Amino acid sequence: MSGCPLCHSEQVHHYHTDKYRAYWQCQRCELVFVGDDSLLKEKDEKSFYDLHENDIHDERYRRFLSRVAEPICCRVPVKSQGLDFGCGPGPALAHMLEEQGMRMSLYDIYYFPDTAPLRQQYDFMVSTEVIEHIYTPDLVWESWLKLVKPGGWIGLMTKMVKDVDAFAKWHYKNDFTHVRFYSRNTFQYLAERDKLELEFVGNDVILLRVPKL
Repeated sequence: MSGCPLCHSEQVHHYHTDKYRAYWQCQRCELVFVGDDSLLKEKDEKSFYDLHENDIHDERYRRFLSRVAEPICCRVPVKSQGLDFGCGPGPALAHMLEEQGMRMSLYDIYYFPDTAPLRQQYDFMVSTEVIEHIYTPDLVWESWLKLVKPGGWIGLMTKMVKDVDAFAKWHYKNDFTHVRFYSRNTFQYLAERDKLELEFVGNDVILLRVPKL
């Protein structure tokens, strides 16, 4: 087993094995992750995503996304420039934020692959149910910190690891496109390392503020 894909620590131990995959945990940042042999090929990964039906007009889906949209709107002024990273084929969250007066750009490796938005800086960025899919979280995390202006916000949504017993029964790990699993301790490690303000909203929303100059 190679080192942690997030913090590069070589101190990694076995965490859990089910009938499909083995899971490992970093002893420094506490990320839980699958090995490279369990990462899907690009075409297989996209075929899973093509099955998602995220209707922008679905009220239940909008309520789900509001858990990150509302706290972001409370923290940034109207007309702020934002990025929806990993927005998927139907960028409902970006649409909801535009309804609140924000100006949104889109990026998704499969559905909005134009990288021009990644060469700008934003007042905030959001990424919902994305970080658990990312094979190279070290590189993507570094890029996110550069995407947000000093004093700006990063709003994330992902289900978080509690403990190994809960993990063994956790439906979230059974999605083969879920390959990196974060806990509160993981985000606290990242916040301390990168000098970010950190807030947890409910069970699955993480807000981080980039330090002001």
